[in-house]
Amino acid sequence: MPRKEPSFFVPELWPPGWARYEHGIDDYLAYFDAATPDQLIGEATTSYLWSHQAAARIAQAQPDARIIAILREPASFLRSLHLQFVRSNVETESDLRAALALDRERAEGRRLPPNSTRPQALVYSDHVRYVEQLRRYESAFGRERMLILIYEDFRADNAWAVREVLRFLQVADDAVPTQPIEANRATGVRSPRLHDLVRSVYLGRSRATKPLKEAIKAVTPRSARHRAVAVANRMQRSAPPPVDRSLTRELRRRFKPEVESISEYLGRDLVSFWGYDGVE
Repeated sequence: MPRKEPSFFVPELWPPGWARYEHGIDDYLAYFDAATPDQLIGEATTSYLWSHQAAARIAQAQPDARIIAILREPASFLRSLHLQFVRSNVETESDLRAALALDRERAEGRRLPPNSTRPQALVYSDHVRYVEQLRRYESAFGRERMLILIYEDFRADNAWAVREVLRFLQVADDAVPTQPIEANRATGVRSPRLHDLVRSVYLGRSRATKPLKEAIKAVTPRSARHRAVAVANRMQRSAPPPVDRSLTRELRRRFKPEVESISEYLGRDLVSFWGYDGVE
């Protein structure tokens, strides 16, 4: 599959004028052309959990789909999400505390980065409404067609988590990893200014950078441009900034009610597991 996250069922996040799926579901199904009749197909667009409409859209396209969600402790999740957004041209505010403080204004459509590829996703608190998100899928598919995993369990025992997924999908569970998997490791950005320049030229949305983008497109194959941007982004990566312990405590106080709710929903004490039992 050419893209891990094709984002077909979240058109609300597509940039204006982006005609990725001109022929609708047929274009989306073309992503799976290489699959054989004896294979299950699926994809992993994380924003489907965030979206208010994705569950209903997926159910309309494939009512027998099976849904797998992985939930992470809210404070560490938001830190990771912010780093990812900064790295992937969604966020321009490199300080997490400052970015979180913009939630209310951004929910009203203000203070959004002009060149953000997904400005609608920048209300960080909307990503940690776990029970509300899962109930949308329960309503569309039923609880029996949902597998909900905890990220920290997956990190602690990859093999167990993969077996759980394979059993849920009703396929053989004998092909599991024997070594821990480290994927999408959190990173920072070495030079925010250089990162912004690369992003601006790649997107070409401003009056200054649009002619430069068009000139590069005229003489460079698309695949070469994408490789160049990928190389530039890799060169820009650095060690993530240190954890802000004070902000972590604030976030845990803020999201403790959500952790209590998801604990009740799942019938598992995540309050203690995630260390919220000492939060006042």
